[in-house]
Amino acid sequence: MTDFTPTPRALDLQQRTAAFIRDVVIPYEKDPRQSPHGPSPDLVQELRAAARKAGLLAPQVSEEWGGYGLTHLETAAVLRASGYSLLGPIAMNCMAPDEGNMHLLEKVATPAQKQRFLAPLAAGEIRSAFLMTEPDGGAGSDPDMMLTTARLDGNEWVIDGRKWLITGATGASFGIVMARTGNHATMFLTPMDARGIVIERVLDTMDVSIPGGHAVIRLEGLRVPMDMVLGAPNEGFRYAQVRLAPARLTHCERWWGAAQRAHDIATDYACRRQAFGKPLVEHEGVGFMLARNEVDLLQTKLLMDYAAWTLDQGSRATTESSMAKLQCAETLFQVVDRCVQVLGGLGITMDTQVGRIFSEIRGFRVYDGPTEVHLWSLARRLQRRHAKAGSTG
Repeated sequence: MTDFTPTPRALDLQQRTAAFIRDVVIPYEKDPRQSPHGPSPDLVQELRAAARKAGLLAPQVSEEWGGYGLTHLETAAVLRASGYSLLGPIAMNCMAPDEGNMHLLEKVATPAQKQRFLAPLAAGEIRSAFLMTEPDGGAGSDPDMMLTTARLDGNEWVIDGRKWLITGATGASFGIVMARTGNHATMFLTPMDARGIVIERVLDTMDVSIPGGHAVIRLEGLRVPMDMVLGAPNEGFRYAQVRLAPARLTHCERWWGAAQRAHDIATDYACRRQAFGKPLVEHEGVGFMLARNEVDLLQTKLLMDYAAWTLDQGSRATTESSMAKLQCAETLFQVVDRCVQVLGGLGITMDTQVGRIFSEIRGFRVYDGPTEVHLWSLARRLQRRHAKAGSTG
């Protein structure tokens, strides 16, 4: 029988993280150094200094790079605790896209690339970006539609194309660029201030918590030396999966913490607020919503723990992470939506974190593959499995 009981190390880090979020991070939630395109650089560094002092900076990376070398299952427990505040993952340097980029660099980068890019990234000294998604009919959920190209010119690659919804690009020190090389794709490392990278604009989006926001980027004759290829040429699509399966789960874990926060706020309100002669929670319309939240939070927690466990067993866990992503995105959104409803008029204001979490979590149903794409992928898998097994009618 699979045992998801937290290890002593994970339990200790989970408890320390919960205390850090409660005592240090939550008081920053009304800090004016937050803009429609994320917290300011000085606020980010102030939060990370606090996490560094608490021994909670990038806990998910290996000990070589300053973390604890956590398993995927241990990481799940810690990241859920970090997500209890929208600022928590930023403070602890376990937020997208940096967290996913750290994982990919640890798995694929050369020793020299790790020293140049991974070391300062894991230390919380810099930020990064991942340039894959494209506008204008380019790559989105279907990476085969990629229009950005890279061609060899002597001992350099020359990259041309456009990317959009590039999280954290403004203020990032480096980016991982994915470009088509013939019938394949290759990943490249580049400083974000390199000639040939033009940030056209930063999009105004529903979510406002990620440093640097989401940018539209034009690549015009971007030159990348041969030693800045990440991994092997023509293996970009495979490396994307190396990054994607764990990254889907860490998204789930962080958003689970946020949904739990919204649920706690709504529960406290329902137990204190009186209407029609009794507390709101005693009205079935309200009490049943909160009860359903309890069930949904437990079910999604178990699903993401199972998916994390499969990764720890050496599986690619592509199917499991896909299931977890679609179910958590839909279900946690419903949890937070119920919390807005419980709070009534207060829920649609920003006077509590519930309204902000609701606005932020909506995008979770879209990025890293919309729900419909995951369902389509799982349906194709069912069809292939049926074809292999033959008819049982």
